[in-house]
Amino acid sequence: MSATVQRVLGVLVLLVAGMLSLPLAATFLDDPGSENWIIAVQLVVMAAIGAGVTLALPALARSGSSTGRRALTGVWWGLLAAFVGVVVYWLLISGLRGA
Repeated sequence: MSATVQRVLGVLVLLVAGMLSLPLAATFLDDPGSENWIIAVQLVVMAAIGAGVTLALPALARSGSSTGRRALTGVWWGLLAAFVGVVVYWLLISGLRGA
């Protein structure tokens, strides 16, 4: 698989996961005792997904990077995708004028 295809596929997977991670975390953690864990769980899950995707698709990191460096780069890609997912849902719920 070429580097361009790996990058496009990786970005698509991370964006979809970033957009779905918040509602899925809220589905399981929307109880009175665990509602404060929604964002924390979403970030941890997205960091793990980002690391996994970047390890599976090495073109998302610099060429020649070690496995640890690729995993750390993937963590940051996953956190960025989680942020994009939160922004998209914020805009969908609140609109451009805000809440």
